[in-house]
Amino acid sequence: MPEGLKLDYPRLEDGAALWRIARDSRVLDLNSSYSYLLWCRDHSATSIVARDADGDPVGFITGYLRPQDQRTLFVWQVAVDHSQRGRGLAAAMLGTLVARTAEELGVEFVETTVTPDNAPSNRLFTSFADRHSAPMRSDVLLDADVFPDDGHEPEVLHRIGPLAA
Repeated sequence: MPEGLKLDYPRLEDGAALWRIARDSRVLDLNSSYSYLLWCRDHSATSIVARDADGDPVGFITGYLRPQDQRTLFVWQVAVDHSQRGRGLAAAMLGTLVARTAEELGVEFVETTVTPDNAPSNRLFTSFADRHSAPMRSDVLLDADVFPDDGHEPEVLHRIGPLAA
C-alpha cells in the first residue's frame, strides 16, 4: 500500500471526484457523472476508493456482484489519479477489494473486461491471478462490431478463480 494513502468504501459525496479521475485518465470510457454518484451509493460494498492524507479520492475501483452469479465480483473500472501512478495503488486496491468482498460477501471469482491495447490493465489482472495462484481464462466477450461507436476495440473478458479461501 503506498504510504500516506488509505483505502475506504466510497461514499455518495465521492461520486464527483471519481467522475473527474475517470475523465482525466483519458483512457477510460467516461460514464455520466450521475452514474458515478449512484455507483458510490448503490455499489459501495463492492467498490473501493483510495484517499490521500486530506481524505480526497485519488483512485478507485468500481465493481458489482453479477446478478446471475453472486460469487463473482465484476470489476467495472480501475482508475488512479495521475499524481499517484507508478506506486502500486491499482494492485493494492484490487487486492484489498477482492479480499474484503471474499470475506464479507463470499466472492470466489473476479471478472473484468479489458481491450487488447490496454497493457497496464492486462498486466494488473494477470499479475493478480499469478499472485493468488488462481487460474485466469480470457475470451472475447464483446466484439468491436457490437458497439454503436466506430473504433471501439473488442472487450476481452478475464475470469479469475476460484480464489483460494
